Formats: sequence, structure tokens, C-alpha cells
Amino acid sequence: MLRLFRLFRLFRIARVVYLYGLDRMILDNENVFGVWGRIAWSLQKLLFWRDLSAPRGQRLREALEALGPIFVKFGQMLSTRRDLVPVDLADELAKLQDQVPPFASALAIAELEAAYGKPVDQVFLAFSPEPVASASVAQVHFATLPNSREVAVKILRPGIRRVIDHDMALLEMAAIWLEKLWADARRLKPQQVVAEFDKYLHDELDLMREAANCSQLRRNFANSPLLIVPEVYWDWCTQNVMVMERMHGLPISQTDALRDAGVDIPQLARAGVEIFFTQVFRDGFFHADMHPGNIFVALDGATKGRYIALDFGIVGTLTDIDKNYLAQNFLAFFRRDYKRVAEVHVESGWAPKATRIDEFESAIRAVCEPIFDRPLKDISFGRVLLRLFQTSRRFNVEIQPQLVLLQKTLLNIEGLGRQLDPDLDLWKTAKPFLERWMSEQIGWRGLRNQLKREAPAWVSLLPALPRLAHQALSVDRHAEVRTELAELRAKVTQTRWLLVISILFTLFLGGLSVALLMRLG
Repeated sequence: MLRLFRLFRLFRIARVVYLYGLDRMILDNENVFGVWGRIAWSLQKLLFWRDLSAPRGQRLREALEALGPIFVKFGQMLSTRRDLVPVDLADELAKLQDQVPPFASALAIAELEAAYGKPVDQVFLAFSPEPVASASVAQVHFATLPNSREVAVKILRPGIRRVIDHDMALLEMAAIWLEKLWADARRLKPQQVVAEFDKYLHDELDLMREAANCSQLRRNFANSPLLIVPEVYWDWCTQNVMVMERMHGLPISQTDALRDAGVDIPQLARAGVEIFFTQVFRDGFFHADMHPGNIFVALDGATKGRYIALDFGIVGTLTDIDKNYLAQNFLAFFRRDYKRVAEVHVESGWAPKATRIDEFESAIRAVCEPIFDRPLKDISFGRVLLRLFQTSRRFNVEIQPQLVLLQKTLLNIEGLGRQLDPDLDLWKTAKPFLERWMSEQIGWRGLRNQLKREAPAWVSLLPALPRLAHQALSVDRHAEVRTELAELRAKVTQTRWLLVISILFTLFLGGLSVALLMRLG
């Protein structure tokens, strides 16, 4: 039954691709694929009819919406890549960030009543049945708590788990076939990448987990002059419903309105870079879905010009080892120390131990050197990433599945920076922060910070050192005694066997001598 459903899903994907004319975005010329392309084009014209009068961007957006949340998220990422996607497609895909068709208000109310076990008017002082935002897996309504606090209520789409489960099964199947049919795919680890995406996507379906992510990020940026994170109201949160503080601001994509309101746009762009690097390197906990639909800017009072983070369903985490190697890579890039970049890749295990450092260094230099000392608007990171991919394939650099979300977030940050300030110098903005972070991790300052972190553990450990040392010595001495006894037993056993063998040999010789004497006598 499950296999039949997957086949039906594949058929539906093919049908949507055809109905919305996505194939025509490739076959927009009869001669693209030679004679077979012309035959396919002719069959479509003669046997099948479809309305392709709508602009291609609209057809692409509507097709992604029809295909479901995984495809919507892909479109969201593409909308920030205006250096890779034509303007008309990027503008239309941007609507996926906060204009996904909502589900019926009656379903939203039914979900709330099922979650709380009582009518909505007994839970909230006021509840707006019309959604204010609709995303791929949930939608948001405004409400007022009994204590008169204004809140945003996020409600999971009914039946979304089943849709995602089946789409992920198709992706897993595609990853398996990719590894079987393409030898280079093994280096890219598609199955592990899909598994990582599956994990985070299912985490996004648990709104209690999202609420916890929001709460953690709020603590990390408490009293921050750069970022505001809403408060979570736990008493009203369930697995399918999340209630948080209502935030007031403008979407970051409305650049003209922000500029008219007196917001310093270049400073806003620099603050975005600092927020990202702070999350990654200071906290190892970062918002991994930073497309413009999830970021607002405050306009009121003392908070004017600060970022407002929304939608915490996908977050990424990094270990201290990951952070250290990433920081070394970034700093080496910024300093144009390509030899160090190559060395870090080998030391971290990302590249094979047998990699020729000088050859790897030369290849990295050829890719990265042209992009320095140029404003963001003059750099095509799409081409840079493509060349880096080709370089990594040549040197068998392995994709790190645990860093997939970080790579995705870096793409979002670049797209966001490009929209805010095309003249933003990403390198000069990030370099001082990374140098400061590295100085806090290594050298005397790093040693001092490490001593401060370990001091509480040492307070309880130091008084116990004599006892622990005595126990260790006792254990070692007992182990030595046991070893000596074992060796002695082995020697005794060996001696016994030698004695037995000697006696038997003596008896044998004695018997042989007696036999010879009797024979001679």
C-alpha cells in the first residue's frame, strides 16, 4: 500500500510539473534536445493541452505550492539567490515566504479546541479567525490572553506530517539511487544529507520544540542591542500549537519603507552579519531559516532598528570542534592564507590525509583570490560555489552532513545582505568579530576564560585529590599484585608440567634401559 502511494505521489509530481509547464522552462526552444526534443514538443502540442498564459514565475510558485512544504522551502531558499535566479522568478518566489495559501479558519479553530479541550472563547479573551501569516507547515493568528497580553498563535497544518513523511521517503529513495548510479555521489553523502534534513524537518513539526528553540535564543540574546526574540507563553503551548509574544515591526524585505522610517540600512546589513556570526561562534546555536519572511525590524522607541526573529522551527547546533575549525577556515580565507585553509581541511578530516597541501592550496587560491576587495554586488557567489565544488571533487573533500544547515543559512545571509546593501563588504564586517572570537579561544585570554569555566568543578575536585590519588595508587598496586600472582601461578603451572614431563621421560628411559639389559643378558 505504501509503495502504491509513493508511485501515486511520483505520478502527481510529474503531473504538476507538466500542468504548470515547468518542463517548458527547459524546453523553451524546439532545438534544445535535437530531434527527440522536437518530437516531445510536437506530441505535447498535438495530444495535450494546457494553459501556459500565466508568467513563468507565477507558474513556478504555484507548482511549488501544489507540491507541498518541502518544495515550498526549496523555493524560499531560491528567492534569496538573485544572483542565480532571474529577477522575475525571484520576485514571485519571494511570495512563498509569507503568502502560502492558508488553510480554513474552521480547521484552525478545530485544532485549537482539540489541543485545549475547550472552546476557543474560553481560552483567549479574543481570537482573530483570519490568519496574518501562512507558511508551509503552519499559520499564525493574532489573539489576546485572559491577562490582556497580545500574542501570536501558531497552528500546525492538519495532516502535514503524513505529507512530509511520504515526500521524505521519496527523497530517501532518490538518494539511494543517486549513490548507485553516480560514483561521485558517495562523496557527497546524499543519504546522510537527506537524513539530516528529515531530522530537522520533523523537529519543525513539533511546536513544543520550536517554543524551546525560541526560549533558548531569547536567553542567548537577552538585553542585546541587535536582536529581539519574542517571549514564549508555555501554559498555552502544545505539540500542535505555539503561543508567543506578538511582535510589532516591518518585514526586512520592505527596504524602502524601512528607509522612510529612518532605519540605517547599511548598519542593519552589518548588524545582520554580526548576529549570524554571534549565533554560530559564540553560542553554537543558530537560527537556520533566516529568509526575509522570518525577519522583521522594530520601529518603536529604543528598539528602533533592531532585528526581530520569528519562526524557530529549524535551528542548527555546532560542537566546539566544528566551531574551531570553521573559525580557522574563515580567518584563513579573510587573511588569504590558503595554505592554512588546505591544512585545516586535512586536519579536520574533511580532506584525505594523503592530500597534497601545495596542490590544494593552489586550487583554493585560484577560486577565492578574485573575489577579495570587491563589493558584494560585484561578486557572483554562485560561480564561486560552483568552482569550489569542482575543486572539492578533485581533492575528494567530503560533504559534512552536520553542516548542511549552516551552509543553507550562509546562503540566506548572503541573499539578505545583497537585498539590504549591495555594497556591503562581507569580509571587513566579519573579520574583526572572528579575530575577537579566536583571541577568546586561544592564547592567554583563552586560557583565562577556560580557567574561569572550569573553576567551579575544581572547587569540588581539589579537596578530594589526596583521596582520589590514594585510591588510584591502591588500584594500581592491587593490579600489580594481581599481575604478579598471575605470573607466579603461570610459572608454577609451567614448572609442574616440566616436572611431570621429566618424570615420564625418566621412566621411559629407565624402562628402555632395563629392556636392553635383559635382551643382552
